[in-house]
Amino acid sequence: MADAQPVDQLTPVTAAARATIAACDTKLAQYRSALDAGVDPVVVTGWIIQTQAERARAEADLQSTQRAEPRRMSRSQIAGLVRALGDIVTVLRDADPDDKAEVYRQLGLRLT
Repeated sequence: MADAQPVDQLTPVTAAARATIAACDTKLAQYRSALDAGVDPVVVTGWIIQTQAERARAEADLQSTQRAEPRRMSRSQIAGLVRALGDIVTVLRDADPDDKAEVYRQLGLRLT
């Protein structure tokens, strides 16, 4: 079941957000080095504020796309789901015919 799931693919928005975050982190490290080297803190502070705002926008984009993208289930999550369902075959076999038909309808199954 785990191998049958679609492979995770980054959307363009996710890839761009991650690239922006990485670029901002690099800039912030450079700004720290510039401060350590004695560059005017007032100038560097403006750069930092601008870069942090850009990074925050990218983080928000990343959060919104991650909620919208389907997630792959891990092997342990699948195993847990199977255990939680228990013996579904027995439950379906013993179910009321109308209930069983509703389950099959919701699953998109048709008996011929």
